[in-house]
Amino acid sequence: MHLVDTTLFFSPTSGGVRRYLTAKHDWLHAHTAHRHSLLVPGATDELNPGGISTVAGTRVPGTFNYRLPLSPHNWTRMLAALQPDLIEVGDVFHPAWCAARVARERDVPLVAFFHSNLPQIIGRRMGSTLERAVGRYVSWIYERCDLLLAPSRLMCQYLRDLGVRRTALQPLGVDAEIFSPARRVLNLRRELGLPEKTRLLAYAGRFSGEKNIHVLQGALARLGRPYHLLLIGGGRCSRPAANVTMLPYRRDSIELAQWLASSDALVHAGSNETFGLVVLEAMACGRPVVGTRAGAVAELVDETVGTLAAPKDERSMAEAIAALYDRNLEVLGHAARQRVLARHTWAQALQQQLNTYASISARVRSGIDEVQRVSA
Repeated sequence: MHLVDTTLFFSPTSGGVRRYLTAKHDWLHAHTAHRHSLLVPGATDELNPGGISTVAGTRVPGTFNYRLPLSPHNWTRMLAALQPDLIEVGDVFHPAWCAARVARERDVPLVAFFHSNLPQIIGRRMGSTLERAVGRYVSWIYERCDLLLAPSRLMCQYLRDLGVRRTALQPLGVDAEIFSPARRVLNLRRELGLPEKTRLLAYAGRFSGEKNIHVLQGALARLGRPYHLLLIGGGRCSRPAANVTMLPYRRDSIELAQWLASSDALVHAGSNETFGLVVLEAMACGRPVVGTRAGAVAELVDETVGTLAAPKDERSMAEAIAALYDRNLEVLGHAARQRVLARHTWAQALQQQLNTYASISARVRSGIDEVQRVSA
């Protein structure tokens, strides 16, 4: 079977979606006989069956090197040239329309993955009226797919509330060899010019509004010394406050794992996460997590592996961080690592996904639950 993933949400320095797609590509190549191709934005049109194919697009200013191809014709042409047996689309923009057209013409399954809650993102920035309109559009797109995968129970319920009928829970995973306690760099504090007794907390990810970085900064301002926040994902190295250091996004997964494993804990203030892959990566590194009691992060973190604060509350986040240090961080980190090994490796996640693919392919071949797909 030739599996093809296609999405706009991919760049050389992007976050969770890129890590999901590259981990999936590597695992399928190493452990199965399936072919797997990616079709994503790039600098030029380049067809590479079995690898990463790119559709030429202009660079989007102010992003982690995202590109925006504006020609649906090119996207459709290149997707059809890959001759997929199953297509998974990772957004609701023109790649979804192109994927639907190719899937219909080839009579192959069309699966979508709900990576980002676009209606809520739009709603926070532009108001509830537009959020409802975008929600209707998202539901319309997804109802024309054979199946929609969502990475958390919270998102499955949200999509059902939107009226999307064909949903399935598909958690993400983590490479527990790359993200491991063995990546710990004992001289990290010295590299950052910090005292050895510093209580070092890490955040890694985009600096977009929904991540609530200001809550973390406010919490660290309340805590003061010896607490220090390492923000991984800024555009340049800087120290915007006495106890905050900002570093560029770590393109290399091993380097990111070193930063996570060498910190005391991960802190994450996002309250609308669809999953929270970096939370699993930190847990796999043997680090506890301070998150919020909102979004999908609350499905991954409990008192066994960390603690949760009230959403968008600097005081509560500060209290949760301080309370974490009253406990044994190594015991919490060990429990976090064991939970990942038991439930959340890529092998477990992707084997579940292959089983889902097989089931939906059988349904499409038999004509069961055939749906009208969106026209390009």
